[in-house]
Amino acid sequence: MNLAGLDIGILGPAFIAGLLVLATHVPLGMQVLDRGIVFIDLAIAQIAGIGVIAADAMGWDGGENAWIVQLSAVTAALLGALLLNWTERRWPQIQEALIGVLFVLASCIGILLLAGNPHGGEHLKDLLVGQILWVSTTQLIVVAVLTAAVLAAWFGVARRLGRLAFYLLFALAVTASVQLVGVYLVFSSLIVPALATRHLKKRRLPTAYAMGAASYAFGLMLSAIGDWPSGAVIVLVMVVFGMATSCACGFRRSVA
Repeated sequence: MNLAGLDIGILGPAFIAGLLVLATHVPLGMQVLDRGIVFIDLAIAQIAGIGVIAADAMGWDGGENAWIVQLSAVTAALLGALLLNWTERRWPQIQEALIGVLFVLASCIGILLLAGNPHGGEHLKDLLVGQILWVSTTQLIVVAVLTAAVLAAWFGVARRLGRLAFYLLFALAVTASVQLVGVYLVFSSLIVPALATRHLKKRRLPTAYAMGAASYAFGLMLSAIGDWPSGAVIVLVMVVFGMATSCACGFRRSVA
């Protein structure tokens, strides 16, 4: 047990990063469940990751070229979103299967791009598990601005604009969050709170937000005390909290 690991200077920014991810992913996750396209975030996240990997392969690996990396990731994710919007319009009955195929293709392309990179394994791990404990203030500010814009658009006009607006906003949100917390936490933040509160008709959104925030807080503290990988611990905690929330919601529903 390592109580010295409970450093607010490290855990505080990581928790803020988790809250920013939840801010957009909880409402978008509810829409994902309604549409029956659960694995869309994995596909979009992997496509955004290809953008990051491709920029790194061309020598634009951060620093003064950080904006090029972000532009590459956003461009790749938006192209993926446009493709999925087209496939849903053309073949809606097999959209989930097409999303799965796109995820596998994006994953394999990423592996091939990293094959000749001596740090390829590290890059792949960062993409999947993330580095939530090492987020910078600059990252948080940029993501906070983007989060505010996505939420304003989503609760303002996006839901009235239809499918295309959903896919584009989803791509922007996932592109930002996957670089903060990794693919696994992006998926968990999107699906678990929405799934755990699916039986609620009232106060669903605040309940999902509260469950997600508690998962990040407890997961970060547990990982710091045990000196375990934060992303993996938060995912496990979120699943446990999600199951408890789902049971509580189901019990409340049966009583009512």
